Amino acid sequence: MNDLSIKQSKAIYWASGIVSICGIIFEVLFGAAGSYLLGDGVKQYTLTISLFLTGMGIGASISEKVTKNLILSFVWIEYAIGILAGFSTFVLFGVTAFLSSGMDAFFLYFITLVVGGLTGVELPILIRKANEIGVTVQKSTAKVLFSDYAGGLIGGLLFVYLFRPQFGLVKTAFLVAIINVLVALWVLYYFRKEIRTFKRHFIAGIIIFVILVFGVLFGEKTAFLFEQKLYEDPIVYNEQTDYQQVILTKEQGDLRLFLDGQLQFSSEDEYRYHEVLVHPAMATAKSPKNVLVLGGGDGLALRELQKYDQIESMTLVDLDPKVTELGKTNHEITELNNHAFEDDRVEVVNQDAFQYLKKDQTFYDVILVDLPDPNNESLNKLYTLEFYQLLRNHLKPGGSMMVQATSPTFATEVYWSINQTIEAANLETDNLHVDIPSFGDWGFVLAKREAVNLEEVDINVDTKFLTNDVLAGLTTFGKDIDQQHITNNKGDTVSPEVNTLIRPSLIEKYEKAWRSY
Repeated sequence: MNDLSIKQSKAIYWASGIVSICGIIFEVLFGAAGSYLLGDGVKQYTLTISLFLTGMGIGASISEKVTKNLILSFVWIEYAIGILAGFSTFVLFGVTAFLSSGMDAFFLYFITLVVGGLTGVELPILIRKANEIGVTVQKSTAKVLFSDYAGGLIGGLLFVYLFRPQFGLVKTAFLVAIINVLVALWVLYYFRKEIRTFKRHFIAGIIIFVILVFGVLFGEKTAFLFEQKLYEDPIVYNEQTDYQQVILTKEQGDLRLFLDGQLQFSSEDEYRYHEVLVHPAMATAKSPKNVLVLGGGDGLALRELQKYDQIESMTLVDLDPKVTELGKTNHEITELNNHAFEDDRVEVVNQDAFQYLKKDQTFYDVILVDLPDPNNESLNKLYTLEFYQLLRNHLKPGGSMMVQATSPTFATEVYWSINQTIEAANLETDNLHVDIPSFGDWGFVLAKREAVNLEEVDINVDTKFLTNDVLAGLTTFGKDIDQQHITNNKGDTVSPEVNTLIRPSLIEKYEKAWRSY
């Protein structure tokens, strides 16, 4: 090999490594977009990664037909990836906002397969070009594949620690697409002496580059308008944290918080939810001095706890520091939560609730579980037998635990499965549900080591909704949503399934139940 061939082979290896970085970023980007817009992160990542790899296999097969003009073929594949993948999440938000349900999933899976296919064509072409300039097949294949695999690791790390938290889904797609196009332009320029129509292809690349730059500058703003259509009210706050999308909307005084698209509260009626979450547990606890709140980063549960002078400590564990910071500093939320985080009795811990309980040695008089619904694997583990056993082991004798347990009307089997799982942790339960206009009918499970009669409970703090008589009525369930309503295929009544880490049955039930709402 002469010096020129060595330089060209190095250029090919560098190009293969960089486009591999881009490929893996697009692969996980599609999974993240599916998780955010369609729910069930494990399912979406599994489908998108499978489709992407399938596309790569199809692309590798198609690449056998590319035997001439290898550099130009590679360049135009990168241009195509730049346009299709660059606009992918931008268009996905538009499809979600304007087209019928199901079209967003179809578009996501289709674009994943296509971009995967184009990515699969890249490496065989580069390997052939390396062979063409004098590198042996074995050596060129090994080096290009090394660049590909090493680039995959780098791409995954870049997405997790740089692109997703710093740039979000839409801008990341445009930025990575620009890298694809720049690699194409660099390779095209490097091999320009082989291409008679070099200028024409180079100008085409510059035009695509400029289009993508406009996408970086203005795409996210336009996609924000698309996203606005997904919510009834104007968005006043929008941030992609390391853990989730946090959105606040407000219209005519009604402030609403959404986490990954799921409504967490409406200021118009959140007091109904939080009064039922807090006061029955406080009233049934033997000596409620030490309280643990899991979730509840908005501080609204803390607001209700502030009403009890006998409480000595309130520990709030919420995974996302951005949410608790919002609860501490956003003037509209602080007005709603009565500046609850300024209470000297409050301690905030930003940590995964499961991991916190595994290490914590404290026993609590009251535990409030105010976590998002179990719509993905990371949340599902907080609704498992193993988690409730941890909670039981931290609950003092005579103590009380209240768990928000989704809607018994919209997700009947899910609600009673949560109740059954708590009972399997050797806890006695009582069941409550309350009508919350912004949510609909919503369910809670009160759990103790000992049995309790809620009809004898006395709510003796100031409330806007809850009274002793109302509390007694919340324990009555209609025939269409009680536990006897859960049947098998033969119509026989069956016990709800216990949800465990090994058999996470709740996610599928939850997704199926909420599909129509």
